[in-house]
Amino acid sequence: MVASATEISSVSPLSTQTQTQTQTQTQTNVEKDATAGTISPSDRPAAANADDAGTDEADVANYSALSANDWLNKLATVVSSKNFQVSFVQARTGQETVPYLWRHGVMADGTSMEQLNLQNGPGQEQIRVGNIVSVFEPDVPPYSVRSGVIHGPIPAQLLHQPTQLREAYEFVLVGRARVSGRTAQQLRIISRDNSRFSYQLWLDEISGMLLKFNTLDLQGNVLEQIQVTSMAMTAQPHPYFSKVNQASLPQPMASGQSTPAPHSWQVTYLPKGMVEVSQDVRRLSLTGQMVEYKMFSDGLVDVSVYVQPAKQAIGADLALRHELNTFLTFTNGSAQVTVVGEIPLQTANAMAHSLSMKEAR
Repeated sequence: MVASATEISSVSPLSTQTQTQTQTQTQTNVEKDATAGTISPSDRPAAANADDAGTDEADVANYSALSANDWLNKLATVVSSKNFQVSFVQARTGQETVPYLWRHGVMADGTSMEQLNLQNGPGQEQIRVGNIVSVFEPDVPPYSVRSGVIHGPIPAQLLHQPTQLREAYEFVLVGRARVSGRTAQQLRIISRDNSRFSYQLWLDEISGMLLKFNTLDLQGNVLEQIQVTSMAMTAQPHPYFSKVNQASLPQPMASGQSTPAPHSWQVTYLPKGMVEVSQDVRRLSLTGQMVEYKMFSDGLVDVSVYVQPAKQAIGADLALRHELNTFLTFTNGSAQVTVVGEIPLQTANAMAHSLSMKEAR
């Protein structure tokens, strides 16, 4: 369904009171930022934005020729090669909205730097310098890992490698809409086998930046909404990045990973495009028991599967879904399998029941 500018706000997953508060907050921030020359309700961004200055009607007319793939590639280009500062909120039904600050800059020597900062509470922050991400969070010593992306509320593969999602999802261009006072292009991302949640996203028509991102259940209800409240695209990186003392950042942790012995089981049903990305043996913090573990991913969604002998089963079978997250435990004759991930309950059930023990050689 094509959403009009007025319909966009109506798909919020929030309660009436929370939705009103969020919309008021968004409107206030947008109006304030318009005064500052960042995100303007009715005008193009200030001429300081090198990309937007000089955009004419011929350029706008060309937008209609772009496909859904073209728009997603435009998003990937802007988040990896442009200087920006974006504030957004993450909202889930019945929960307080969570505000984030997201910055990216390309330094004079070509180094890409990025920051994602959780604005509420004691604070959590990730800082990326090139291919090293440093993580700072309460009650945990700072650490660094080798990665070319930051993992936050917006799926990293959607932002950086959207074309790799095509085996699992279909991209559909819906049309023009209006978000935060900006003309946007609306897209849908739909599971090819209807085994996962679907997504709506709105991209700024001029810059290609993400303005809004909804996660929908199989009935089309909004489970989560991410909404940009302010955006500034600049010619130079934000001064914050020049103040980062790179020498003081924690050194990357040594991987120290050994190749685990192959597990004696396999999951024979996987949603289209989902593959195994890791396996390990882990100790459950609750009981201290050792369980075998595999992670599967399609690029947007990660699903964890834990297996232990049935004689060590923890409690009765259980199936729960809370917001996006599903937790399902199933015991067959020889093993107890637990599936955890942001997938529909029926998909988790199908994966659990497809557990097959490998024949000993």
